[in-house]
Amino acid sequence: MPAKNKNVAREWFNTIFYGGLIAIIFRSLLLEPFNIPSGSMIPTLHVGDHIFVTKWSYGYSRYSFPFGSWKLWNGRFWASEPETGDVVVFRNPVDESQDYVKRLIGKPGDKIQMINGRLHINGEQVKRENPRPYVWAVLPKEPKRGEYENGNFEINGNKIFVDNMPAEFNYTIQYSPMCSNQYKRIVNFYSGPGADKLPQSEGNWKPTEAPCGIFIMTEYTETLPNGVQHSIIETSDNELYSDNTPLFTVPDNHLFFMGDNRDNSGDSRMHVGYVPRDNVLGKVWFTWYSHNYFAPMLSIWSWGKKMRWGRFGMGIN
Repeated sequence: MPAKNKNVAREWFNTIFYGGLIAIIFRSLLLEPFNIPSGSMIPTLHVGDHIFVTKWSYGYSRYSFPFGSWKLWNGRFWASEPETGDVVVFRNPVDESQDYVKRLIGKPGDKIQMINGRLHINGEQVKRENPRPYVWAVLPKEPKRGEYENGNFEINGNKIFVDNMPAEFNYTIQYSPMCSNQYKRIVNFYSGPGADKLPQSEGNWKPTEAPCGIFIMTEYTETLPNGVQHSIIETSDNELYSDNTPLFTVPDNHLFFMGDNRDNSGDSRMHVGYVPRDNVLGKVWFTWYSHNYFAPMLSIWSWGKKMRWGRFGMGIN
C-alpha cells in the first residue's frame, strides 16, 4: 500500500478509535442520554422525551460502564446516597438488558405499602392533594392525525382545546400505529370540577392493556415525607395489583422504585422487586428533546405538531 494511503487509513482509524473512546468515557463518567419508550412516568416524563442522566450523582458501579464491565467487580466507588423522590435510571435486576426510569420511594429499612390506592411509608399515609383532570391521549398515525372533536373538546396535533381555547389542564399526546381503529375510544376516570367539558366515556380499559385512545385520569400533587413534591396520575384507588399491596420492607443495599403513573407502571410493587444499589445508573437531569411521534423527522413541515417545544431543556424533579 502506498505511504499516502497508509497515512489516510491511519488517520481514519485514529479518528474513529479516539472519538469512540472519548464518547465511552463521557457516557460512563459524565452524562448519558436515554429516551422514554413507555408512559410509566407520566406526567413527569412523556413517551418521546429524550433525557440526560448525570452519572456522577451517586458514584459508579460496573453498570456505569459498557457491557456491565463484564461483571468484573461489585460495589460502588465515589458513592453517594440517592434521596427519596429522586427520578433515577437503573438496570432492571430481573432483565439486565433493560434500563428503567422510576422515582425512588423507599431506601433500606423503609416500609412501603399501597392501601386503597394511597401510598404509605413507614406506617404513615403520604399526603396527596389537589385532584384535577389529566388527559393521556394515544392516537393513530392516520390521515386525520388523531384529531378528535366531541362537543367543545378537540385534539389537534400536539394541542388540546376546550371551547376553542387551549386546555387549562395538563396532558400528554402521543401517536402510535397500533391505534389504527381505536382512536375514538374514550375512558373517563375523572368526575371532579370541569368534568362536563371533557369527553364522556365510550369504552372500558384495564391498566394491563396497551393504552390506545383518550384516557381522562386524575392528577394529584404528592408530598413525600422529606418534603419532595411531585405530580402523579391515577386511574382509580382500587386497581387490582397496584392499589393494595403487601407490606414491603426494603432490605440493606437495595432501593424501592415506583412510577408516577401509579396504576400503569411495572415497578418494585410487581415484577421488578427491590433494586440493588449497584444497578443504579444515575439521576435524571433534564429533557433535552421531546416529540410525540406525529410524523417522521424528515417531515419538517409537521414539526409544529410533532415537537413538544415547551419540554426542551425542562429540568426534572
